[in-house]
Amino acid sequence: MPKTKGSPDFILMITVMALLTIGLIMVYSASAVWAEYKFHDSFFFAKRQVLFAGVGIAAMFMVMNVDYWTWRKFAPAILIFCFVLLILVLIPGIGNVRNGSRSWIGVGAFSIQPSEFMKLAMIAFLAKFLSENQKKITSFKKGLLPSLTLVFLAFGLIMLQPDLGTGTVMVGTCIVMIFIAGARITHFIGLGVAGILGFIALIASAPYRIQRITSFLDPWQDPQGSGFQIIQSLFAIGPGGLLGLGLGQSRQKFFYLPEPQTDFIFAILAEELGFIGGTFVLLLFALLLWRGIRIALGAPDLFGSLLAVGIIAMIAIQVIINIGVVTGLMPVTGITLPFLSYGGSSLTLMLLALGVLLNISRHAKY
Repeated sequence: MPKTKGSPDFILMITVMALLTIGLIMVYSASAVWAEYKFHDSFFFAKRQVLFAGVGIAAMFMVMNVDYWTWRKFAPAILIFCFVLLILVLIPGIGNVRNGSRSWIGVGAFSIQPSEFMKLAMIAFLAKFLSENQKKITSFKKGLLPSLTLVFLAFGLIMLQPDLGTGTVMVGTCIVMIFIAGARITHFIGLGVAGILGFIALIASAPYRIQRITSFLDPWQDPQGSGFQIIQSLFAIGPGGLLGLGLGQSRQKFFYLPEPQTDFIFAILAEELGFIGGTFVLLLFALLLWRGIRIALGAPDLFGSLLAVGIIAMIAIQVIINIGVVTGLMPVTGITLPFLSYGGSSLTLMLLALGVLLNISRHAKY
């Protein structure tokens, strides 16, 4: 078991804090009008985001000083606990329904979203399983099948909420980890075909998902319905131009783009800060991913490498999907932009995950 001796990755830490600061500013800017109208307090969402950020930062620094091998020891118990939460959230009276999904447990702003924490729990357990069974991963029955069975069991529970976006991020992250661990390409080709067919079946099973696909291809087919969010998002990004309209000067946040502080916060950022502001944020994410990859390559053992890969893959997939949705390149899914979007569970989970990554960096050699 490695002992913590080195300093955490300073560049990674500064990058995360920069993204978090931008996120806090943009949450206030994007939500002030809606918060004033609904709650008579323009700082309603901003104050809560500051609270979530405070909890997340405390968790990040605490976890940064906990040896990452601890996660290997407790990964099975944490995974079982998250499975229990995923089951409890489906029970009426325990789970809370928001926007058609029963995904939260708790009261008001202090609710948690178990599916968010399942992502990190699955990453930790899979890193443990794959590092201990590396020689078996080339075998479909002994290595790949047990891993995927567990992943898709969690995916099935998440889909019962339903929450296709979070489930997709979790599955995508786990697939990346399994591939990096050494699974055969031929197995992935067969699974890829099955996955595409299953994804099509999931879309076809729910009319609203079909509407999201058709609106993605042609949002003007239903501009007041399924295509509304994409159109309003593009109306925000377009006028931003090179330098933007100015911080706080967004027009789309005046009840055009629904709840702009959450999934579509990047559209408001691009409208107010322009192409340069949006590019700067994307460069910060690129810097974060680069530092994460260096940490994964320099980790002293396979468990640390896979744990780092899982955390970086989770962030990368979530950023790609969110930006893709906001810019009209992907169908609308309920995926937040890490460190920027409003949301307690998502922000806390991301900062907690970065704490784990920072601890791995204290052992990495690069």
